[in-house]
Amino acid sequence: MLSDERREQLEDIAPAWCPSWPVTWQRCFHLVRMHLEAGGTLPMRPGVVVRQGEDLGRWVKAQRLEWDNLTTAQQWLCEQVLGIEPASEEEKPKPHRTQADKWALNYEAAKQFYEREGHLRVPRKHVELIVLVEDQQERELRLGAWIGNQRSRAATLTHERMELLSAIGMRWT
Repeated sequence: MLSDERREQLEDIAPAWCPSWPVTWQRCFHLVRMHLEAGGTLPMRPGVVVRQGEDLGRWVKAQRLEWDNLTTAQQWLCEQVLGIEPASEEEKPKPHRTQADKWALNYEAAKQFYEREGHLRVPRKHVELIVLVEDQQERELRLGAWIGNQRSRAATLTHERMELLSAIGMRWT
């Protein structure tokens, strides 16, 4: 263990002598820097450049996508030393919908159908077009199949979900 005095001396010489991030991060950073110094271009896709068993393109992509999770020092090193910039919003993957999110979306489609038709006797092959609130995109949902699945799974549905569906005219038999 280093004394406080020795630690301060080392920090005076090189503030990043003992970084808070993992050694694997430091290793990949160093390998990308060496690749660039040897005349290579910044690998932007996985599988393009592999050095000492490290996929440098995968590492670069991960830094770009997880930019906000990097420390300020890591961001500075990536940007100033390697020329890595954060990924744009278009490049970032869309968040995965949970099962609860999917159920809620299908329920909204069922409500839409009920409000339009006045019943919930949805033909098995019916597809309902719904506009998503968050991005105003249209989605086609296989509402007929979903209604049939809810009916067949009635025994495992929560009381709340059964009440919601019953309130919009769900026939359980």
